[in-house]
Amino acid sequence: MALDFLSSLFKKKPKEEPTPAPEPMEVEELEEEVESRQENEQITQILERINEIENDIPRIKISIDTLKKQIQELRDDIDRLDKTIKDVMMLYEVISQEINPFKEQMGQENPLTSEIQELRKELEDLKLEIAQIKNDIKVLAGYGVDLDSIIYEVLAEV
Repeated sequence: MALDFLSSLFKKKPKEEPTPAPEPMEVEELEEEVESRQENEQITQILERINEIENDIPRIKISIDTLKKQIQELRDDIDRLDKTIKDVMMLYEVISQEINPFKEQMGQENPLTSEIQELRKELEDLKLEIAQIKNDIKVLAGYGVDLDSIIYEVLAEV
């Protein structure tokens, strides 16, 4: 092994033939060659990117299928929850109607409720009457009637 190494060091190297001088090229030929190389590099890059995309497509398809399956499972779960909630609400309604301790009180009319309803009706009547008075005053003011004297007379009567 060492002998091979030493013999390789002392071997005469074959004389290299001088390389022929490159023929002078025209500027147009050089430009075309540079453009050709650039185009080849771009094509190579594009092909590499296409290969990457082609390799990614199956993984993306699998991911999409997985997501579709998960979404469908979520929809099914939501539908089941919705049905369960509806069932529970129906059961609550049935139970509350059967076991409601206030059911008897609801059947009887509460005196406070009737008084509140009467007060509400009177309040609505008063609001309507005030609106009519405002409209009458606007009409009278439009005809030039002395409203101050009318107001003092009404207040004097009260």
